[in-house]
Amino acid sequence: MRVLFLCCLFVLSGLSANAKEISGVMVEETLQLGDTILQLNGVGIRSKFIFDIYIAELYLETPSSVAEEVIAAPGKKRIVMHFLHDKVGKEKLVDAWIDGFENNTEGDAVVQMKDRIDHFNSLFTDVKKNDVIMLDFVPEKGTVVSVGGAEKGVVEGKDFNDALLRIWLGKKPVTKDLKKELLGAAQ
Repeated sequence: MRVLFLCCLFVLSGLSANAKEISGVMVEETLQLGDTILQLNGVGIRSKFIFDIYIAELYLETPSSVAEEVIAAPGKKRIVMHFLHDKVGKEKLVDAWIDGFENNTEGDAVVQMKDRIDHFNSLFTDVKKNDVIMLDFVPEKGTVVSVGGAEKGVVEGKDFNDALLRIWLGKKPVTKDLKKELLGAAQ
């Protein structure tokens, strides 16, 4: 019995060393994307008015606190959005993506990426509390969009993923506090 207790204690201590809890959601310190280990760069809550909308997690091969370094990095990356709000309709989600692209993409890049942005927006449906969206950048493939654990599609191009990351890390991010948190400033 004592051995069983010690084994359980060891397992539990190992779990807590690799995860932290935020608003009842376990956030992993590391994860595996294909054959690559990614490290948690930062995590924060996207709030609007008085509502917590989602927990955002940013995972990178090599963590950095400099936004342009994160965006320019050539390796694999993952953004996780774990929804806390009861429901976010597809229309609101798509409007937020469009605003994020337009507010953080310079020149006519948004126009040049219009077909890919439209394809990206078409991959979403309404999301509700505890739904998870994962946006994985895989250099040889593009940005892989998964909703609720199911792959919905791929958007090609590092330029697209750079523009996507700027929604959170650009000059006009969704919120300045979330940008700081994703860059590890609040860790």
